[in-house]
Amino acid sequence: MTPFTADTWPIGVGLPQLVGTLTDGRDVTTTGPHAWRPTFHEVAAAGFTEIDLFTTFIRISELDDDGRRGLRRLLDEYGLRISAIPLARRSILDPDPDRAAANLEFALATVRAAGELGVGTVCVGLHQPLTDAQQQAEWFWLEPGEENPEDPAVWAAAVDGFRRIGEEAARAEVQVSLEMYEGTYLGTSESSVRLVTDIGLPNVGLCPDIGNIVRLHRPVEDWRVMLERMLPYANYWQLKNYLRDHDPATGAYFSAPAPLESGYIDYRTAVGMALAAGFSGPLCVEHYGGDGLSVAATNRDYLRRILAAKIAS
Repeated sequence: MTPFTADTWPIGVGLPQLVGTLTDGRDVTTTGPHAWRPTFHEVAAAGFTEIDLFTTFIRISELDDDGRRGLRRLLDEYGLRISAIPLARRSILDPDPDRAAANLEFALATVRAAGELGVGTVCVGLHQPLTDAQQQAEWFWLEPGEENPEDPAVWAAAVDGFRRIGEEAARAEVQVSLEMYEGTYLGTSESSVRLVTDIGLPNVGLCPDIGNIVRLHRPVEDWRVMLERMLPYANYWQLKNYLRDHDPATGAYFSAPAPLESGYIDYRTAVGMALAAGFSGPLCVEHYGGDGLSVAATNRDYLRRILAAKIAS
């Protein structure tokens, strides 16, 4: 495989804020291209050639042959390709056994559909739906979410479930990436590495989404330490940044979304660390609040400038 250059490195836009229901109540997935066109038009107009298609917007596993043909035609029309499929808040460890089983089957169906559509990466995690308190908060991360228990049997269930997803993905020639997220078995760098090591499949790696961690209003791991541990296992990377401050006198924390170049994490250093570790997976730029698409486009251009400088050095 020819190594990526700064210009060819796939940098998809992630839009987790998109919802899967239209204002009139129709389902975005089943409505088809008429419902998808406005988003794809905006993404292409922002200069993107890749999109990370969250299943909260379009569930590719539920598209029939006509739906998949319509998706391909629309992507081609706007010069877009899907660089990854992230599954948000569909944990295979959901406390409800029926939902956990359904989430596992959904992940299996999604990796099969990704392979059929030629999408090389599916991102999964262990974070669960937002609680009522999280939905009412100014920013959902200001309220605690559901957490994975310290239970060896539940850990083993995570390993077995992700291994099953990884094996299905290997048959579909798809990479699986496990997203870092607080309160889960992927909530620290050490636990994330242990989990992916226990799974032990070459096509299952990590998504070191350290932005999910630095926004928390509590002590967190140093972002450099997190990356040092996880980058050797990373095969996909969702990138976002936050302002972060702590007042030792009062114990108060502050965080708010920021462009990649303006926040707490030094992504110039982080990208250099990734290249040194041999990272070669797709990148995904995200931003919460305001005009997330425009900030994501700024983040994309920033990353290409850094990649150009780092690759040439």
